[in-house]
Amino acid sequence: MNDTPPTPPVAHAPGSPDPRSPKKSALLIVWLVVFIDLLGFGIVLPVLPRQAGLYLSALNLDEITRGVVIGVLFSVFSLMQFVFSPMWGRVSDRIGRRPVLLVSLLGSVVFYALYAFAVTLDPNTQPELALLLMLLARIGAGIAGASVGTAAAVIADCTTPEKRAKGMALIGIAFGAGFTLGPLIAYFGLALFAQEPWGVGALASGLSLVALLIALAIFKETRDPNNKAEKAFFSLAKTREVLAMPTIGALVLIYFLAIFAFANFEATLALLTKSAFNMADNDNFLVFAFVGAVLTFAGGSYRPMVKKRGEEKLLKAGLGMMILGLALVGVMALLASMPDTRGAGYLKPLFYVAIAVSVIGFAFVNPSVSALVSKRSDPARQGEVLGVNQSFASLGRILGPFLGSVLFQAEPSRTLPYLAAVVTLLAVGALLPRVKANPAREGGGGESRAP
Repeated sequence: MNDTPPTPPVAHAPGSPDPRSPKKSALLIVWLVVFIDLLGFGIVLPVLPRQAGLYLSALNLDEITRGVVIGVLFSVFSLMQFVFSPMWGRVSDRIGRRPVLLVSLLGSVVFYALYAFAVTLDPNTQPELALLLMLLARIGAGIAGASVGTAAAVIADCTTPEKRAKGMALIGIAFGAGFTLGPLIAYFGLALFAQEPWGVGALASGLSLVALLIALAIFKETRDPNNKAEKAFFSLAKTREVLAMPTIGALVLIYFLAIFAFANFEATLALLTKSAFNMADNDNFLVFAFVGAVLTFAGGSYRPMVKKRGEEKLLKAGLGMMILGLALVGVMALLASMPDTRGAGYLKPLFYVAIAVSVIGFAFVNPSVSALVSKRSDPARQGEVLGVNQSFASLGRILGPFLGSVLFQAEPSRTLPYLAAVVTLLAVGALLPRVKANPAREGGGGESRAP
């Protein structure tokens, strides 16, 4: 890596990062980019339905149409990530990681500010314009946030194959921290700005600006200039080529299904706490903060564990914990719906245990898959391959919440979303034999060529 003086030069494998280079500034920026992305998402998530609802009410739309519009405002963020993640990855392989991440942070500054402006418009006189600007803000924020694959590529640039999983765990920690603090910052931010609706967007934009300034000051390029990437940015053929790579396609499918299953849980969590435990909105802020705190703790615990046990074992352990935890969530939903057990004192503690087990499992699955994908990819195509991986994760975040929301309303016990998640994860278990390690190729990119 050309930003660290070789003192003294030490030979290392071609395409592998120099193990002497700590790249601390680069890893800090990666953490900040992902953290800010999830923080902005977590800040807006609890308030978007209410803020959009004011303008939808002014238009006198029926409840189904209102639900569709709010669903679009949520899902378009992940849709943009699905479309643009591979593109950002290919661009970063071609021109470097630094410009992509800087543009990403700048986009977050602009589009969260646009969201803040949109919710200041008068619901009685400008509801259509406000909703249009909110939609544009969500589209732009999704495009800007599609750089998570590029962030993962920076980690791949800065770590040896042996330390790749520990590096990828940083993304999981950033996810957890953002998911924890986002709802809490929204809660306290609204109080800080005297309940002004623009306060949430302004906070997200301001935090993105801070991260941008830090990145401008300290982030150095990490892409190896000797790795020559192809020029194509938007290419379905290249995406299909990535999916055809040995073991890579199976890992991407596993990632998609795991995200899809977990999104069934995420999208219905606030609905379940209300129906099962009659929790108020402020209590839901704390539930989501609990989820993020567990995710952060589990991500930190993963890093020392993976050195001893390896990615594949932790992937299997995480999958088992997700199945157990989500099945237990479904059981709690069922018991809470039955007259004889509804309101029982043991339900809520067990519910939190089920959440914790599910989230810890997901915190093990997430970096394990990302690390395995990275280690089995051509170093010259890290951004592209990891971008495709994140793209399918975004697709899981589109389809999972949609199916989960439909299934939640389909049956009085509220168990169907969690049953669907467990069945999906059992299918993931059937795919695991296809991703067994190949020591001769691990970390060398030998498995990255399409047959």
